[in-house]
Amino acid sequence: MMQPWYATREEIKAELDVKETARSNARIDRALDDASRAVEGRCHRRFYPEIATKYFDWPTSQGGTSWRLWLDANEVISVTSLSAGGVTIPSIDFFLEPNQYGPPYNRIEIDLDSSAAFGGGDTHQRNIAVTGLFGYRLDETTVGAAAEALDASETSIDVDAATSAAVGVGSLLRIDSERVIVTGRSQLDTGQTLGGSGLTAQNNSVTVTVQSGGAFAAGETILIDGERMRVDDVAGSTLVVTRAWDGSTIAAHSTGATIYAPRSLAVERGVLGTTAATHSSAATVHRFDPPGPIRQFVIAEAINDLLQGRAGYARTAGTGEYEREVVARGLKELRERVYTSHGRKARLRGV
Repeated sequence: MMQPWYATREEIKAELDVKETARSNARIDRALDDASRAVEGRCHRRFYPEIATKYFDWPTSQGGTSWRLWLDANEVISVTSLSAGGVTIPSIDFFLEPNQYGPPYNRIEIDLDSSAAFGGGDTHQRNIAVTGLFGYRLDETTVGAAAEALDASETSIDVDAATSAAVGVGSLLRIDSERVIVTGRSQLDTGQTLGGSGLTAQNNSVTVTVQSGGAFAAGETILIDGERMRVDDVAGSTLVVTRAWDGSTIAAHSTGATIYAPRSLAVERGVLGTTAATHSSAATVHRFDPPGPIRQFVIAEAINDLLQGRAGYARTAGTGEYEREVVARGLKELRERVYTSHGRKARLRGV
């Protein structure tokens, strides 16, 4: 399974204005994966949500008390079932802590006013089973809807304009109870054509006349002939665009030219503990949003990796006696800031 990224291919390309080529995409994807794993290593936690059942030893083997289970790197967002020694512990008999600001919750404590207890069974090993949603937080944004009904085996999803504008390669989406990861995008006919008098090959020719502006969304990329354009605004039946987007070449376009948009998403189905299922047409699409500093860290690390790689990891500024190696001081500060705000710190156990 592809592990989720905390930024998208499109975000990196927008920062660098990289031309759309398979080679560039592959390099960006590698940099994104490296940066996403790097932030997890630096912060000692994973930020994406995953449904799972995980097993833990009886708490006294952790050097703590018998009624407190430390989850360590297995932080939890919510718990659906908890058992010890094969005996289910009702939800009213345990607490997720710390309750002041969680999730994420880093420990489970038995309510000492109940008769529940950890332990029992034949051994302390894997004595406790926790089923739930593991991760940092479940922050999601409703971005749009599917544009087709889906069965459980399809590996591509057609989506509406709002979803197309809001997601990219690497996005983690939820449709009903199923989570999917976007692994690619391809163009779909929007059903709209270029109206008015067409477009000239000039940067100031930025108004695209269409039959219905409601068929598009600001932030979406459209394709007319061989030129990509970013939709900056929608006013009635007019799109205000940025020309020659994504490294494409500006060109003249005739009235009646078909308008395409990258609304077909190649996806990995049933990820992170969910199961591929059927979904109705117009099913709501939700996007998982990592914490802002984490997203910014991954973008910065990926860009630095790409630029350093192109320079053979020997980027310099100036010439002659004034030439010096470029040091990413801002990136160093960002790394420290991210660890301070989102790093999982060491804990001390009371004996």
